[in-house]
Amino acid sequence: MKKDKLYLLAVLLIFPVGIGSCATVGIEKAKYTVLEKKGPLELRQYAPQIIAETMVDSDFDQAGNIAFNRLYNYISGQNITQQSIRMTAPVNQTATSEKIAMTAPVNQQPTQGKFVVSFLMPSQYTLETIPKPLDPTVVIKEIPARKIAAIRYSGTWSQKRYEQKKTILESFIQEKGLTPTDQAIFARYDPPFQLWFLRRNEVLIPVD
Repeated sequence: MKKDKLYLLAVLLIFPVGIGSCATVGIEKAKYTVLEKKGPLELRQYAPQIIAETMVDSDFDQAGNIAFNRLYNYISGQNITQQSIRMTAPVNQTATSEKIAMTAPVNQQPTQGKFVVSFLMPSQYTLETIPKPLDPTVVIKEIPARKIAAIRYSGTWSQKRYEQKKTILESFIQEKGLTPTDQAIFARYDPPFQLWFLRRNEVLIPVD
């Protein structure tokens, strides 16, 4: 319960909203082009992405809460800014931190019996300029451009609902003669206090 409250507090700070407002308005989202659409199902081409990720040894429902705290701390300033400054004398070194804007979605993906949860980094950063995490469990990496099959849905974040949508998406992939290249990703675009029927959730599967 304590972790859930910390998670909610962190999200409130990132997604300040008023009554009737949309929690993700103005937040940068992952960039992609829709190649094909069939109702809630889409085949998308994603641009290259830089992400901050952390691995959690937990169950489906708790992994997001645990990982969120680590990633939120990173974007809130637990990092070392990388700067290119012209050479002068004498040589001094000062560690500075940087706040990083929140983006959407927050992705959760199974791997090796655990879950990897990731935040997309704002497009202004490159691997050379993105702040370095102070927490060794947070890793920065670049994801190359890739094709992804997606299904969009609203409602709860339960594993049961996720599995139902994942099954529909897998049928779509098979129908199109595509081959999955990685594990399915659970993508959440809204904070937990968003009304359940207004949430944007997705299951994403990278395909060849």
